[in-house]
Amino acid sequence: MGKKDMYPSFSVLLVDDELPWLRSLSLTLEGPGGINNLRLCSDSREVMGLLAGDDIGLVLLDLTMPHIAGEQLLEQIVSEHPQLCVIILSGMNQLETAVSCMRLGAFDYFVKAVEQERLVDGVRRAVRMVELQNENRAMRRRFLSDELESPEAFAEIITASKAMRNLFQYVEAVAPSRQPILITGESGVGKELVARAIHRLSRVSGPLVAVNVAGLDDGHFADTLFGHVRGAFTGADQTRKGMIEQAASGTLFLDEIGDLSQASQVKLLRLLQEGEYYPLGSDQPKRMNARVVVATHQNLEQRLAGGEFRSDLYYRLLSHQVHIPPLRERREDLPLLLEHFLAKAAGQLGKKPPTPPRELPVLLSTYSFPGNLRELEAMVFDAVSQHSSRTLSMQSFLERIASPEQTSVEQDQALQNPFALVDDLPNLQQAGQLLVEEALRRSEGNQSIAARLLGISQPALSKRLKQER
Repeated sequence: MGKKDMYPSFSVLLVDDELPWLRSLSLTLEGPGGINNLRLCSDSREVMGLLAGDDIGLVLLDLTMPHIAGEQLLEQIVSEHPQLCVIILSGMNQLETAVSCMRLGAFDYFVKAVEQERLVDGVRRAVRMVELQNENRAMRRRFLSDELESPEAFAEIITASKAMRNLFQYVEAVAPSRQPILITGESGVGKELVARAIHRLSRVSGPLVAVNVAGLDDGHFADTLFGHVRGAFTGADQTRKGMIEQAASGTLFLDEIGDLSQASQVKLLRLLQEGEYYPLGSDQPKRMNARVVVATHQNLEQRLAGGEFRSDLYYRLLSHQVHIPPLRERREDLPLLLEHFLAKAAGQLGKKPPTPPRELPVLLSTYSFPGNLRELEAMVFDAVSQHSSRTLSMQSFLERIASPEQTSVEQDQALQNPFALVDDLPNLQQAGQLLVEEALRRSEGNQSIAARLLGISQPALSKRLKQER
């Protein structure tokens, strides 16, 4: 097993002078806990030397040991390595000692005889806390330097937007975590591209396996994810691996999870909480060894309020959330995307990339793109397929933008009265002048485009401008 397949990304140091207990604890954490990045130490005198390296993030420390006692080691660790998380393990249930250890800085205290599940849950909580601390430090470092450590991971995403750059910095910080990542955004914004970037940044050895779960009923959802054994149901004449197993040591990307049925939501929640699943027809659990990334164009908060999405699953998915802004909120990307899609379309259609008119990016910037990047790409492919001269025609773009079928959130908002909250109304002439000035600003002075925004002819706008001079 390679280092990239270890969980967590940092080492967990187990310290106990009793070797049988040390081995038993490591097997418990590796099996039910899925925590396999372990280092074992049976001599308390070696602990501080091991901590001199920078790969240990969590220490499970026995209290009663020869040479150096656990409490003394705890004080040293907290003093010299305050960033480390320490869990105390004791053979005795002593309240006074437990309180003392917590005051010294221990994260938690467990009696060795405690139920295995409680101990594993406590270690998982500690791992999660260390991951969050590491992510916070990474984000602060990236935002302060305003640099990306792995810009090549985002090569597929064409952007010059500051908002997108901030998003990339956040993704870099959280990608190594094994917690689920929720990607939200309207249809066509590029959620799968971000999922692929997360997969690359995770440095895992396995593949990215993508599943669109929209429209899957509960039975198909379970069979698709968990697989089945031979004879599980009528027609199951051979064992089939589910997508979870196919994504082993890699990333499982579940698209459109906002459309899952309630029963499927329960199955996904259990998978995320327990890290185990049962193939259909089997009574032998399998451990999930894949990072889970989910995406949706749905507003999960609205679905939550309407009782269509489970609150426990919603909050479980909020460990890390990446919201991709729509194209209308990053219009500075339009020239870059236009150039990219023109080259892509020309290559696929066997044509030379056409030269776009200078006014085209300006025209596109006045449109709200309800279909986002997918809609822009379709527009460009349509225009290039009809292209025959040297300069690309704007006609197909004009026809699509003028289509009455096109709607968007921005257009809906525009229907609201912009003067509703204004105390002192401008007179009719002033309002008209302000409207014309805004149209010219958005069209960068292009009267033809400004006239289209105003819903009048270009000669009518020209006449009005001459009257105002």
